[in-house]
Amino acid sequence: MPVDQIPIGTFSRITRLSQKALRLYDERGLLVPAARDICTGYRYYTFAQVERGLRIRHLLWLGFDLGEVEAVLKARECGDAGTIRELFRARLAATEQEARRLHAVAEVLRVQDPLNGGFHMSITEPVIKDVPAQRALTRREKGVYQEAIPRLIGELCACVCPAEGREPAARMAGPVIFICHDEEYRETDADIEVAIPIVGPVSLDGTAVEVRTLPGGRFLSVLHTGPYPGVGNAYERLFAYMNEHHLMPVGPSQELYLNDPHEVPEEELLTEVQFPVQEIPPSA
Repeated sequence: MPVDQIPIGTFSRITRLSQKALRLYDERGLLVPAARDICTGYRYYTFAQVERGLRIRHLLWLGFDLGEVEAVLKARECGDAGTIRELFRARLAATEQEARRLHAVAEVLRVQDPLNGGFHMSITEPVIKDVPAQRALTRREKGVYQEAIPRLIGELCACVCPAEGREPAARMAGPVIFICHDEEYRETDADIEVAIPIVGPVSLDGTAVEVRTLPGGRFLSVLHTGPYPGVGNAYERLFAYMNEHHLMPVGPSQELYLNDPHEVPEEELLTEVQFPVQEIPPSA
C-alpha cells in the first residue's frame, strides 16, 4: 500500500467521521476515496483529503445538513463568497431561533408543575363577547411561528412607536393580535398575520405594512395567564366549551397579547384567545 493511501478505518479516526458516514459521502460524491481495492472494494484516502473530511465534520457540527455542506464546499471551490455568507447567515438565524426555543423550554422546566404539564398557568372560564370591527395595521406572510411572529410584531411596533423621535405612522388603539389563517398546524409555511388596532390618520410610505379592517362578530374568548407554550391548553378549553354548547368556529382564531414579555415574567404573561363562533344549526 502506498504511503499516501490511508485505509478507511484510519481516515475515520483522523477525521472523526464514522465509516458508515464515509460510505454515504462516497455515494453522494461529497468525499470520494482516492483509491479502491479492485478485489475487496476497500476504500483508501489520501492525506490531502483529510482537510476536506475535517471541514465536512466542522460544518455538520455547526448544524448544516448534507445538502448545505455540499453547497458550502462547492461555493468554496468556486470562490463564491456571497453564497457562503448567505448559507452561514441562514444557519445563524436558525440556530438563534432554536436557542430561543430551548431557553423557553429551560424556563418552563425550571419552574415546572409536573401535575399541570410543566406549565404554571391559569385559564378563565370561556365567555362569549361581541367584538366590534376594528381598523388595524397588518403584516401577513407564510413562515415559522417562532421566527415570523416576533419579527412581524417588531415591524408593526416600529410604525406605532418609532425610534429616534420620528413621527408614528399611526396611533395604536389596542393590543397586538396574532391571527392564524390555517386550519391545521403547519411547521414551516404557516399562514401568519399580525395586527395592531389603530385610530386616526395613517402614513405608511415605503413599508410593507398594510391597513385593513378586522371583522367583528360574536367571539368565544378565554384569558390565559402563563408562558406562551401553554396557550394550547386555552384552545383545548375553548373547543371543549364549543362542544358542550353546540357552537362551531366560523373564522380564524386570534391571540391578543395583553402585556409585554420584556416587561413581565413568563408566568404573568396574559394572552386572550378568541374564536368567532355561531350555533350549530339543528339537523333536519
